[in-house]
Amino acid sequence: MPVFDNVFYEITALLLVAAVVGALALRLRQPLIVAFIAVGIAVGPAGLGWVSSRDQVDLLATLGIALLLFVVGLKLDLHLIRSLGPVALATGLGQVLFTSVIGYFLALALGLDHLPAIYVAVALTFSSTIIIVKLLSDKREIDSLHGRIAVGFLIVQDLVVIVAMIALSALGVAGQQDNAVLWRDVLWIVAKGIGLLAAVGLAMRYLLPRLLHQLARSPELLMLFAIAWAVALAAAGDALGFSKEVGAFLAGMTIASTPYREAISTRLTTLRDFLLLFFFVSLGAQLDLRLLGAQIGPSIALSLFVLIGNPLIVMVIMGAMGYRKRTGFLAGLTVAQISEFSLVFAALGLTLGHIDADTLGLITLVGLVTIGLSTYLILYSHPLYDRLAPYLGIFERRVTHREQAHEQNARPAVAVDVILFGIGRFGDGVARSLRHRGLAVLGVDFDPQAIAAWQRQELMAVYGDVEDPEFPATLPLAQARWVVCTIPGRDANLALHHALRAHGFRGKVALTAHSVYDARLLEQQHADLVLRPFRAAAEQADAAASGGGGKRRRRRR
Repeated sequence: MPVFDNVFYEITALLLVAAVVGALALRLRQPLIVAFIAVGIAVGPAGLGWVSSRDQVDLLATLGIALLLFVVGLKLDLHLIRSLGPVALATGLGQVLFTSVIGYFLALALGLDHLPAIYVAVALTFSSTIIIVKLLSDKREIDSLHGRIAVGFLIVQDLVVIVAMIALSALGVAGQQDNAVLWRDVLWIVAKGIGLLAAVGLAMRYLLPRLLHQLARSPELLMLFAIAWAVALAAAGDALGFSKEVGAFLAGMTIASTPYREAISTRLTTLRDFLLLFFFVSLGAQLDLRLLGAQIGPSIALSLFVLIGNPLIVMVIMGAMGYRKRTGFLAGLTVAQISEFSLVFAALGLTLGHIDADTLGLITLVGLVTIGLSTYLILYSHPLYDRLAPYLGIFERRVTHREQAHEQNARPAVAVDVILFGIGRFGDGVARSLRHRGLAVLGVDFDPQAIAAWQRQELMAVYGDVEDPEFPATLPLAQARWVVCTIPGRDANLALHHALRAHGFRGKVALTAHSVYDARLLEQQHADLVLRPFRAAAEQADAAASGGGGKRRRRRR
């Protein structure tokens, strides 16, 4: 008997419980993923039994997964991959190979059959790109050497999981057929995959750049198209016999090399996190606590393997390649957990009939343990390194040539003194004045034509929305001495000011007001400077009129 007689009431109850548990997790410095899975367990059949509208919850969960992989695909800039160098590839593939092989034999030793053992082993190899990037960003280490290397091999892991999903989707389809047509079906799936990649490549090369340039004139329309594109390719991937996740990931890749990826990624983050809530609630609701109790022993063994074994193999590989033990240790801690991809991967296996609920529960328990503990390891990585440094010498070569080469060849980033939001007529005039004083200016605007005009003059400009609270995190705030907003509108200026505070900007802020009331309000928010272009124009007109009158009077005399 359903607890709620209305789907809206049920969703409302889920959101309220998730908000309360999420707030508690935030106080405990735990990822919200852990909190949401706990909510799913609490409100699922094993707990309060609130979840009865499974179709609606699953639909929202599917949209969340599609946006999750779309956003990860947005990070896959091909230029970035080439610049990361061999260390990301070697470390990523080396860690995947080590973890999958050792994890497979460990799973067999724990009593699993061969196919479930393969799923467990592969699930243990993936680390959470989203959690790690968020933690490194919060610690301001995303641009450090170990941060860049970590992002590099996390992207390699993301590629491996997509290949694994394609392979298992093909295996699932082929496994349902007679052996006589097995190879024909496999070849047909490969052909469809090549066709999908070719179509995506053509869209990436010829269609999307021009289309996005037109749509970017309206940030709302750009976001709507991004969501539609992600869901459309997810549906195409599903219709062609692949997973929805594969299609959504490819959709993100097609936009990753465009100048709009940061704006799209930051604005989709909140929607993605909201929809992912339903995925993790749905996942938790599927778990039977009686089954989880039987998996405690194996989950502890596998969790210890992930928490200790994954960082060790990263330190071994990076040490052999000539990196210092500190860099290897800090980068290694980022793989001391399994990711939400592992849970998506396990859910795919359950759908294909390759694993049962017991195996899914085992992988989920390992995720809960490793995500929770690794969060603390990363947050307190530097004190932990100070304690363990005397014992880590075996992971460092006598001459750390690779890291020394990074230090010698490092080039300082392009200097930015002022970040200027709004490069229209007023903003362009402000920029000319600043450049005349010898200051380096980075322009930000959501008008593609204005950005193109700046770039034709070899000036720095990026696409972005002043009212996006996450976008300032993608800018070089640590370098800038000033952030200037020349965009009219009280709400836009206040939103930017609050976002800069939230992201720890320590420089000075200049905002724009078109009325006395708005100017006083911005001054109350402790803006360092309030620009009033109408007042300045009026004063200039008055000065010009007064000067002209004086000249006429002198001529009369």
